[in-house]
Amino acid sequence: MVVRKAFKYKLRMNHAGNEVLLYQYAGCCRLVWNKALALQKERLDAGKHCLSYNEMAKILLQWKKQLPFLRAAPSQALQQRLMDLDRALREAFDKKNPKRFPKFKKKYRSSDSFRYPQGFKIAGNLIFLPKIGWMRFYKSRSIVGDPKNVTVSLRGGSWYLSVQTEQEIKQPVHSSKMAVGGDFGVKRLLTLSSGKHYDAIHAYRADGEKLAKEQRKLARMIKKSNNWKKQKRKIQDIHIRIADVRLDHLHTISHEVSKNHALIVLEDLDIQHMSASAKGTVDNPGKNVKQKAGLNKAILDQGRGEFKRQIKYKQDWRGGMVIFVDPVYSSQECSVCGHISSQNRPSQEEFHCTRCGYSAHADENSAKVVLSRGGHPRVVCGSNGALMPSEAETDKAAA
Repeated sequence: MVVRKAFKYKLRMNHAGNEVLLYQYAGCCRLVWNKALALQKERLDAGKHCLSYNEMAKILLQWKKQLPFLRAAPSQALQQRLMDLDRALREAFDKKNPKRFPKFKKKYRSSDSFRYPQGFKIAGNLIFLPKIGWMRFYKSRSIVGDPKNVTVSLRGGSWYLSVQTEQEIKQPVHSSKMAVGGDFGVKRLLTLSSGKHYDAIHAYRADGEKLAKEQRKLARMIKKSNNWKKQKRKIQDIHIRIADVRLDHLHTISHEVSKNHALIVLEDLDIQHMSASAKGTVDNPGKNVKQKAGLNKAILDQGRGEFKRQIKYKQDWRGGMVIFVDPVYSSQECSVCGHISSQNRPSQEEFHCTRCGYSAHADENSAKVVLSRGGHPRVVCGSNGALMPSEAETDKAAA
C-alpha cells in the first residue's frame, strides 16, 4: 500500500528579503484564486458551465500580461492554485458527497500559502524553492518517503514548510486483536466499551475570556492601521494556541486507541445538525436558546470531526479497521438485553435497564451498544483477517 505523510517544519528567516518574497508570492496566489473564482461565479450566474483548468490556464497568461507583478511569482504555484479551485468546484457540485462552495480568500489572514509540485530540492536542513533560493528550516525530525510536493504556509506570524511524501510499504498487520466501541460525550470526550474514558479539555473555553477582551480592543481600532494589525496578530496567536492544545489532546487519544485496538466502532454523528441553533423563527421561537448555545459551543470545542479523521488514517497505517454506525437510540438501548426505553436513562450519567435490571455508566453502556452494532460478536477484520472477540460479548456473559 502507498502511505502519504506530511512533515511540517518552521522556516528560518535569515534576512527580510526572503520573507517579503513569501508574502508577495502568497498574495499573487490569493489574487489568482479570487479572480478565477469571480469569473466562475459570473459564468454560473449567467447560466453557463464552469471553465476547465486548461481553459483557466490560458486566461492566466492574459492576466500576467495585464498584471506584470504576477510574472515574478512561480508559475507552478499559480497553476497549482487554479488546480485547487478546479477540484473545489467539482467537489461542490458532486451529487453523492457535495462540499461547500469555495469562498474568496481575504487579506490579513494567517492562512496564506502556495505550493510547489516540483522544482524544489532538500538537502539536510536546507530547501531550495524556485525563485526564492535556498532557505533553512528547523528540522525536528527526518523526512521519510519520496517528497512529492512542498507547501509554504503562513501561520500567525511565522512561515512553515510542509513536505508531502509517498512511501510504498507492505500491507500492515495490526499488532492487536482487540475490538472496542466508542461513545462521544460532552463531559467525556470519548468513552470506550472497555470502561476507559478520556475527558474533554474545552480548549476554547479556557481562553474564551481573554479572546473576547482582545477582540473588543480590536473593534475600537482603525481598521488596517498598524495597531490594528498588531492586535489582530495577538488574536491569531490565541486562536493558534487553542487549536494546538486541542490538536495535541486529540492526537494523544487517537494514538492510544488506535495502537491498542484492531477494530474500532464509533458513532456516525452529524455534527452540523447537532450544533444547529435553537433560536427558531419570529413566528415560532425556540426554547432554551442560551442552554443550547452553550451545548453547541462545547460540542464544537471538542473537534470530533478531526478525531474521526485521525483515527481513520492511523488505523490504515497500522492495518486496523474503523466502522461508523448509526447512533440512533444508542443511549437508551440496553447492551445486555437490547431493550430500548427513555426510562432506561434516569440521569445523564446513570443507566438502569427497566427490563433486566442491568446498571452501568450511561456512556459505557452506549459504547457497548455501538460496538454490538459494528457486527457480530466475532468480527473479521478485512485488513489482516484476524478474528477479534467482542468486549460487549464478554460483558454480557459476565452479567
